Amino acid sequence: MSTSQTHVIVGASLAGAKAAETLRDEGFDGRIVLIGSEAERPYERPPLSKDYLRGEAGRDKVYVHPEGFYAEREIELRLGSTAASLDTDAREVELDDGTRLGYDRVLLTTGSEPRRIGVPGAELDGVLYLRTVDDSDALRARVDQGGSVVVVGAGWIGCEVAASARQRGLEVTVLDPLGVPLERVLGPELGAIYRDVHTDHGVRMLMETGVEAFEGDERMERVRTSDGELLECDFVVVGVGVEPRTRLAAEAGIGVRDGVAVDAQLRTDAADVFAAGDVASAQHPFYGEPIRVEHWANALNQGPAAARNMLGQAVPYERLPYFFSDQYDVGMEYSGFARSWDRVVFRGDPASREFIAFWIAGDTVVAGMNVNVWDVNDAIQSLIRARVPVEDRRLADPDVPLEELARTDRVSPR
Repeated sequence: MSTSQTHVIVGASLAGAKAAETLRDEGFDGRIVLIGSEAERPYERPPLSKDYLRGEAGRDKVYVHPEGFYAEREIELRLGSTAASLDTDAREVELDDGTRLGYDRVLLTTGSEPRRIGVPGAELDGVLYLRTVDDSDALRARVDQGGSVVVVGAGWIGCEVAASARQRGLEVTVLDPLGVPLERVLGPELGAIYRDVHTDHGVRMLMETGVEAFEGDERMERVRTSDGELLECDFVVVGVGVEPRTRLAAEAGIGVRDGVAVDAQLRTDAADVFAAGDVASAQHPFYGEPIRVEHWANALNQGPAAARNMLGQAVPYERLPYFFSDQYDVGMEYSGFARSWDRVVFRGDPASREFIAFWIAGDTVVAGMNVNVWDVNDAIQSLIRARVPVEDRRLADPDVPLEELARTDRVSPR
């Protein structure tokens, strides 16, 4: 492979770091430039709301690669640099310091950023967001002081932060305008289980409740809710979702939908420009529609897939969406993709918090989640991919192996 070629990766994220690694592993011996706006080398985000936030893991545990990795692999790591513009005609990336980098291929792994809450008092000291390792450090400093926290948003970040803060002994209140935590992803039945997990650990869960204002004398002191209640607190954590960082692509004239639009091989509509990770809205071969996935496993696997396609291998990215979460002593894995479903079938007793849940559309499984049940995720994914009709009673029966349900040589009426 020509040593004269330059591949530029914009975004020193997990996806970007794994793409750079894969380029070298696949034999690319040209120039690789990995651009990151933060001062830190690439790191993983899941620990930031869990063991790193609680002080149970040091910073060395969050990095994607050891400190000397990039120099050893001759990967130029441009930290503290932001890509200001992308010129697809000139095939150049311009950095915020005016440096211009020519490229043969460019990969966008710019990720996403927290959605900001627009209420009075949002600028007060003590209104925190969690996205970066520095954010986690600032939040941990608050947690170390003890006291009380209000978490705005009962999505994954909100729930994980609430669990970590409660495990550290803080008084925790969570509020969300939806009826149960995680309702948009899991639905009301599973969301109610997570609500009960938190209440059992002493968290006050204020569902169907919004925020009117944050109040205090220069610093955060209380939250005024949509029903007029005042919640005294020492600080607030806002977790109301994220937005993909599409500015660079959009200003370059690259197609954008819910993220940077890419095909199944993670190619944009601009020649030799690819995208992966949180920012990529990728056409999925299995589902036949574009999907943008914001979770760790997608970044871990999609970055390398993009790298291989940058090298001309033309391999579609077709992994099923997958994510995991740990809250208190409740661990889970979720696979699949369900915008809608007809019902949820349980294998095991949800009250025991040791079960498998299946989301069913028609008579087929479209998603599955194992909670404190391990070594079944591959079988769940096979069942989703098989798209075979499955009887509810057999799904619910722990004596029927999941592998048997995924067999495509049998048809089972409901």
